Amino acid sequence: NSAGAVVPAQCVGDPGPPRRPGVIRSERPDAPVGFVVVDKPSGWTSHDVVAKCRGILGTRKVGHSGTLDPMATGVLVLGVGRATKLLAFLSGLPKTYDATIRFGVETDSLDADGAVTVTHDMAPPPLDRVRAAAQTLTGDLQQVPPMVSAKKVDGVRLHELARRGEVVDRAAVPVHVDRFDVGATDDPMVFT
Repeated sequence: NSAGAVVPAQCVGDPGPPRRPGVIRSERPDAPVGFVVVDKPSGWTSHDVVAKCRGILGTRKVGHSGTLDPMATGVLVLGVGRATKLLAFLSGLPKTYDATIRFGVETDSLDADGAVTVTHDMAPPPLDRVRAAAQTLTGDLQQVPPMVSAKKVDGVRLHELARRGEVVDRAAVPVHVDRFDVGATDDPMVFT
């Protein structure tokens, strides 16, 4: 200025340092930040939950800590705002699942949502044999994801390919299973 005073560049309309392409400027000051713990209902995809929360919270910056199958119910942890950066630390934590095993029936999706493809006339397995078989599936394992998985192959989710009737090779992925707590039910072909 003409009086010789030094005026900071930002005060005269300088936009500041150049932005890197693809980098979003900081969120608006009142944008929500934190975690939301959702009891996901059956029939909703994890993305459905994220989309609904984006609308409720008024922000696009919502992510989840791991995909749950549409038929699954249970805890889905969402990160909101800057907290989305912390979700990577949650996805590797131990998880607990409740499941039902039905003997004598096969489905095209390997779960209760699929169409029955084969039935087997078989005697009910004794509880001790089911427990022993489950024990062989503990520890560090290599698991081939089913075609109904949310995992991606060449950028496409496996379940999308499966819906189109396509089957592709899937690489086994490492998983760790600590234990199975198998119990009997009133139906001798069903275990929990």
